[in-house]
Amino acid sequence: MSAVLQTAPRTDEAIVSIRGLTKTYANGFSALKGIDLDIRRGEIFALLGPNGAGKTTLISIVCGIVNASTGQVVADGFDNVADFRKARARIGLVPQELHTDAFETVWATCSFSRGLFGFKPDPAHIERVLRDLSLWDKRNDRIMTLSGGMKRRVLIAKALAHEPSILFLDEPTAGVDVELRHDMWNVVRKLRERGTTIILTTHYIEEAEEMADRVGVILKGEIILVEDKTTLMKKLGKRELALHLNEPLAAIPVALADLNLELQDSGSVLVYRFDAGGEATGISRLLNRLGGEGIGFHDLKTSETSLEEIFVSLVKERA
Repeated sequence: MSAVLQTAPRTDEAIVSIRGLTKTYANGFSALKGIDLDIRRGEIFALLGPNGAGKTTLISIVCGIVNASTGQVVADGFDNVADFRKARARIGLVPQELHTDAFETVWATCSFSRGLFGFKPDPAHIERVLRDLSLWDKRNDRIMTLSGGMKRRVLIAKALAHEPSILFLDEPTAGVDVELRHDMWNVVRKLRERGTTIILTTHYIEEAEEMADRVGVILKGEIILVEDKTTLMKKLGKRELALHLNEPLAAIPVALADLNLELQDSGSVLVYRFDAGGEATGISRLLNRLGGEGIGFHDLKTSETSLEEIFVSLVKERA
């Protein structure tokens, strides 16, 4: 049965295992420095990093496009050097660039892509893929006539034509509008639900926060963090309680100096910061002490640190 149709629960089994991976170019530039990383079967893994961090180099090596200087990559049980063809057949790659066979039809380019990996023709599988990606009605259209969003869907269809168990998406929604971005997220979720492991690189932190099970951060060729998204948010996330005061304060009262408070908006908003993962927030104590000081408020709201803020702080720490 095709990987598109399979339903496989996520496990802790590694479907991609990377050990000691380095890449040094002839000019001496070290793009990757000893990468160790496991991608779990059935998960959506987001690889984050600023431009030049090594994201595309890492994906290119795993996919067999670029040779590593040292190290090993095993994809679904096959070494990507010793068993290149078998390893590569397990991987689908959707590049960032919209390179497509402009004069070919959607059906022809997907069928041809399947044949490149030595798979026998399977019209039923190609039909399932095109239907899943809302491309069936466009199957006889030349790719040059499609919109940018549809072309991206064709790239995914081509990558899935040979039934890979692993799908790499390099900046899958770069340059598309917000509505199409959400459509693409739905496509990715469906693929994962049907058994495909998804690894995506993105500079849209919102994308990783919305979809990923785990997040890896790469900086200057090194993996500086790999964490379950929810655990990361709890570990590094902070919450804020903003109280809109009835009367502005010139300064925080001395009696409240031991609390993590800050005045904003010319003293009209009092901000209290607390640990998002802590058992006790201290909000009840804060409100009681505010009442004791005769400080009233007419509105309050809470907010939580976003993944983007966490990412920026991590990068700054390592810069």
